[in-house]
Amino acid sequence: MMAKKCLFSAVFVASVALSGCQTAYYSAMEQVGVHKRDILVDRVEGARDAQDEAQQQFKDALEQYRSVVSFEGDRLDTVYQALDAEYEQSLEVAQEVSDRIELVESVADALFDEWAEELNLYTNPKLRADSAAQLKQTKRRYNGLIASMKTAEKRMQPVLDTLQDNVLYLKHNLNARAIGALKGELGNIQSDVELLIRDMNRAIAQSDAFIAEMERG
Repeated sequence: MMAKKCLFSAVFVASVALSGCQTAYYSAMEQVGVHKRDILVDRVEGARDAQDEAQQQFKDALEQYRSVVSFEGDRLDTVYQALDAEYEQSLEVAQEVSDRIELVESVADALFDEWAEELNLYTNPKLRADSAAQLKQTKRRYNGLIASMKTAEKRMQPVLDTLQDNVLYLKHNLNARAIGALKGELGNIQSDVELLIRDMNRAIAQSDAFIAEMERG
């Protein structure tokens, strides 16, 4: 029980420290004229670019998988190593996508909280109502964007799971029977990659639309 309490305390302290760092970062950026709205646009661009890179990496991994199942030589260790390398790279880009999405969420939450609080500072009811309407519209667009990003993010896991399983199987069974087993999984991984690319394209398109709307003000 004590161990659980200590773990909870450590996580809580870390989250508070991270929150404090973010607050200090936003304050420092505002002092040089870069506001949360600008940071949000920049982070959405970063998440979009990470998803674009992930798309290409998962395509490369699929191509390597196809090369493995069509391999007819004796050096199965070489195709195993190549597939394992693609799996590791896929893990890295997937983590980068997730990290970028977290950064988007962090600044969006801070921006919307600040915006809502500052509505109370208006003395002109017309301007307050106009700003409140803009906040509502921006949040609606953002909610659609982050939902599409997270949908695409979830699509990565089935591909990673299949790659991991088959990399492990190939590692311990470097023979023709292993290649035959991998052939049976080709259709599944191909379907998963196609769904991933479809959803990432949607998220990227929504990112571009969101950025354009934010830059127009």
